[in-house]
Amino acid sequence: MQGSPEVAVLRLGHRPGRDERMTTHVGLTARALGADSVTLPDNAAQSMETIEDITDRFGGPFDVSLTDSPKAVIRDWEGRVVHLTMYGERIQDVEGEIRRSHREDDQPLLAVVGSEKVPFDVYEAADWNVGVTNQPHSEVAGLAVFLDRLFEGAELEREWADAQRQVVPMETGKRVESLEEE
Repeated sequence: MQGSPEVAVLRLGHRPGRDERMTTHVGLTARALGADSVTLPDNAAQSMETIEDITDRFGGPFDVSLTDSPKAVIRDWEGRVVHLTMYGERIQDVEGEIRRSHREDDQPLLAVVGSEKVPFDVYEAADWNVGVTNQPHSEVAGLAVFLDRLFEGAELEREWADAQRQVVPMETGKRVESLEEE
C-alpha cells in the first residue's frame, strides 16, 4: 500500500489444470487487499495474464511476475518472510509483531502461500509461520485474512490509479461503470 514498505506475495507450486482458478485468485486477492505484487511459478502464465488484465481494467499499480525458482525468491528476499500455513502460530498471537516489523522497521514483507505440500525448508526460511486458523482452509482465505490484519482494514479504502472501470457499490444488483472518456 502507498506510504508503507513493499508487500509481495509468492505462490509456491501450481498444478496446471487443477490450480488455475486458485492461483489466479491468490493473485487477485493479493491485488485487491493491498499487496504490491505477486510472483507465480513459471507454469502459471495463464493466471498471470488474467491478473494483468484485471489490473489493466480495474487499476493498479500491481505487478505480476513468473519465476522458475520460488525458493530463490525466498532465499534472496531482502526483508521479512511470512509463510501462511495452517500449522503456524496463531495470527492473533503474532500479527502485532509482524505489523510492527513491517511498519516501524521499514521492512519489506513477502507472504508465501502454498499449493501442494510445502517443503520443510520453506518453514525454516520463514521469519514467521502463521496459521490464520489451525484448521484446513483455502490459501486464498488465509491470504485475505492475513492482508486484512496486516493493513488493519485500510486496504479497503485504496484508490486505484489508471482504472478503466469501477464497480459501483449497491444494495442490490450489479453495476460496473466505464471511467474512460468517450
